[in-house]
This record gives sequence, structure tokens and C-alpha cells, in this order.
Amino acid sequence: MTRKQISSGSPFEDVAGYSRALVDGDMVYVAGTTGFDYATGEISDDVVEQTKQCLWTIDWALKEAGARREDVVRVHYYLTDAADFELLAPLFGDYFAGIKPAATATVTGLVDARMKIEIEVTARKQT
Repeated sequence: MTRKQISSGSPFEDVAGYSRALVDGDMVYVAGTTGFDYATGEISDDVVEQTKQCLWTIDWALKEAGARREDVVRVHYYLTDAADFELLAPLFGDYFAGIKPAATATVTGLVDARMKIEIEVTARKQT
């Protein structure tokens, strides 16, 4: 079975001992992805901009893994404010239009107070 680690280049991946994504056979596991631009280390204060950055990073990780957005079977949304869900739901709907993976949204604290959202996806590469 093929196992491949994918890094975004964020130094935190080494500090915390994880990969941005992991390919295990035909499965792709994209780690919880926040609104940080991993190239610059910057994060917007705006939850919509953070969400767009999360989705951009997820698309990048899927591509690096040899997968596509259409391969996503499961998504977890972690929000710090329940009121943001109504604002973000249309973004989620547009991003996953026609795909409609199983999804869970949770309100929780995140490890950095600047983070307002974290998104994690699981995909199964189509053969």
C-alpha cells in the first residue's frame, strides 16, 4: 500500500509532528486546515477570508495527493462562533456543489485566538 506525507511547508508541522495531508492507498486525509496563508504566515481577521484560504489550501493539498475536490467523502467544520455558520454555509455549499460529502459542524475553541475556522476533509481517490 502506498503511503505519502504532504507538507505545506509550515514549520508548525514539524513542531507538532503532523502532515498537511497523508495519502494511504486510495484514501487522502487532509489535516485540520486554518485560514493561515502558510507561505506568509499571515491570517485575515475576517472569517470569510479565513474560510476561502482554508478551501484554497485544501484544494492544493488534494491536488498534491493526486485527488480532486470531487473525491471528498467527509468534511468537518470547526467554528469558534456559531453565528458564523449562517454566513459561511453558502461558501460551503458552493465549494461542495454537486459533491455533498457527509459533513459535521462543531463550535469549539481553536489553538490560536486569531483562528475563526478550521476545516478537515477525507477523500477517496477515484480509480
